[in-house]
Amino acid sequence: MPFKGDLKDLFFQTLRIRRIEEAIADRYVDQEMRCPVHLSIGQEGVAVGVCSQLLKSDYIMSTHRAHAHYFAKGGDLKQMIAELHGKKTGCCGGKGGSMHLVDPQVNFMGSTPIVGGSFPIAVGMALATQMKNEDPITVIFFGEAMTEEGVFSEAINFAALKNLPILFLCESNFYSVYSPMEVRQPKERNIPKIAEAHGIPSKHGDGNDLQEVASMSCEAINDVRTKKGPRLLEFKTYRFREHCGPNYDVNLGYRSQEEVDSWMAKCPVLRLQNSLLSDNSLSKDELIEMEQKIQQEIDEAFEFSKESPFPQEQELLSHIYAE
Repeated sequence: MPFKGDLKDLFFQTLRIRRIEEAIADRYVDQEMRCPVHLSIGQEGVAVGVCSQLLKSDYIMSTHRAHAHYFAKGGDLKQMIAELHGKKTGCCGGKGGSMHLVDPQVNFMGSTPIVGGSFPIAVGMALATQMKNEDPITVIFFGEAMTEEGVFSEAINFAALKNLPILFLCESNFYSVYSPMEVRQPKERNIPKIAEAHGIPSKHGDGNDLQEVASMSCEAINDVRTKKGPRLLEFKTYRFREHCGPNYDVNLGYRSQEEVDSWMAKCPVLRLQNSLLSDNSLSKDELIEMEQKIQQEIDEAFEFSKESPFPQEQELLSHIYAE
């Protein structure tokens, strides 16, 4: 199915997320970002492919690995970098950090570090829009490990029962921290089939092929938006860096260098870049211009964070309860 958006623009968004997270990784050693960071490096194609097909009014929920989803939904770079530094100008006032990003301005309704904890929230948001007869749909991003939680079955069952306007979006990167699939799930377990058993049409695709992600997402989102019921998509992808932190972790022994190299060869950024260069949709000069524009934006964001104040002590107990 055709998808919304210009392919060159989607590449720019993907490259931008990659460079932002690489900058976070490079500067994390300075010990000025005192929150844990779970980087999406290697998985950007899913975030951009899905969010490019959404409206600004649509809602998304994320996990502890939330940066790519936040930026793909239109999140503010300066506010996000300030948030990682605990500054008052952050999107959560410096209180959320990397794993608790929230930005209602772009309907990024939260990233929840508790595995499976975002399912009830996302389903609740979809139910609320349905009850108020509103148009926005909800997308919940989750890893394959979250499907091992009981709340996953409860969520898809309830969504199917109520015919909720929600898209379940599984980013399957094969690992739960350091545990591979074979020690966590039966060999023949199939996430789309589990959803189909609950009455939810589902498909799986290549998460490192941005065009495929965008096309499949466009179709699924259109189905949800036209009230055909909830949908589930599973995309296979791979994180290049450690589970939590800025480093590479092959030395830990839970995955091999050969495996990492094979997935890096499928990098969603380079894959689309090479395709655009080969068919002359993108020139080398344009690529250089993109890199320079992104780098300037990153430098300005870190400078903004550096100059921003920390919250005052009296603000510690504010925003705990809704006013």
